[in-house]
Amino acid sequence: MDVAKLREDFPVLSSGVIYLDSAATSLKPRAVVDAVRRYYEEYTENVHRGMGRMAQRATDEYEGAREALASFIGAKPHEVAFTSGTTASINIVAEGIAWEAGDEIVVTRMEHHSNLLPWIRASKIHGLRLRFVELDDEGRLDMRSLEASLGPRTRLVALTHSSNVTGVVNDVEAVAKLAHDHGALLLVDGAQSVPHMPVDVRRLGADFLAFSGHKMLGPTGIGVLYVSEAAQDSLQPPWLGGGMVEEVTGDYYRLLGFPQRLEPGTPNIAGALGLGAAARYLSGIGMEGVLEHELELVRVALDELRGIEGLSLLGPWSPRGRLGIFSFSLRGRHPDEVAALLSEMSGIEVRSGYHCAQPLHMRYGFRGTVRASTYLYNTVDEIRALADSLRRISRM
Repeated sequence: MDVAKLREDFPVLSSGVIYLDSAATSLKPRAVVDAVRRYYEEYTENVHRGMGRMAQRATDEYEGAREALASFIGAKPHEVAFTSGTTASINIVAEGIAWEAGDEIVVTRMEHHSNLLPWIRASKIHGLRLRFVELDDEGRLDMRSLEASLGPRTRLVALTHSSNVTGVVNDVEAVAKLAHDHGALLLVDGAQSVPHMPVDVRRLGADFLAFSGHKMLGPTGIGVLYVSEAAQDSLQPPWLGGGMVEEVTGDYYRLLGFPQRLEPGTPNIAGALGLGAAARYLSGIGMEGVLEHELELVRVALDELRGIEGLSLLGPWSPRGRLGIFSFSLRGRHPDEVAALLSEMSGIEVRSGYHCAQPLHMRYGFRGTVRASTYLYNTVDEIRALADSLRRISRM
């Protein structure tokens, strides 16, 4: 992967900024911006049912984007529904399953709030039991705790593929086998994994996979909910409207099949087209190459951060089974202060706070962290610039 050549596709990088905040949102290449621009300039129309030339083109491009996303994760097009993002996708599942009082939901201590709050609310509304899987000292999933959390009433297991705080990658295939052995469904939050590594839903064994476009070079406000053929009967749309029904009478309606039944109203057409362009862009590079480059950055970053006085890392110091997300604190410095200084002194953009994962921070005694996160357009020199700036701040 020619990173120097690839960086030319991201105009903002020519300003000299060092962008290490891709876990929050990624930069957008020209191919994605052009796809959105073409829709608005050349064929702005609604999709489906229109007979005009522009409407037909809009529909063809929209469904072409769905096919690109399905291919990207090894799914069939009718298993891929467009949503507004990972958060919406998870909430659709939480609200669309016909829960029974006493059902159990298993979640982990490392979850983003978007993969925790919907289950807390569902448990309170439907009389469900929420069971938590614990983590080891490095922030990795404790598989013995997972096995102990599963039982005859387990209805669903929800976990992140990769933590947005520690970068830890969970063994979803092993979790899927355990969940299915207990007759439970598996929902995977792929917001941090799908953009950074090859993901094949068949191999994972997930019943549901949620991810966002803006973290994988696409626009904001668009995402995907994958629903396997086997799990489609277990999910009803939580809201209704136009475009999702086959027949309506005065007191009766019959829904279309998947994925249309999960896409009522006018969808985010421009967003879907941009996301399709992002999937094609990443496929053209090759996700194996993206992952290989990121793992090189991980090794360099851990070596550089290890020697900084007063730095405490939330997560494993080993590069094994993790992606390029590094959350840390500097002794005597508030995370917001460190993030502001990095931007002001060195043009380095990072994130600070709890990163929508407060229970994980509290589990390890951190009152917020600074988070640096990498992607395919970052370089080893940028990682070293981050470390040099942190050394300067630690000595101030």
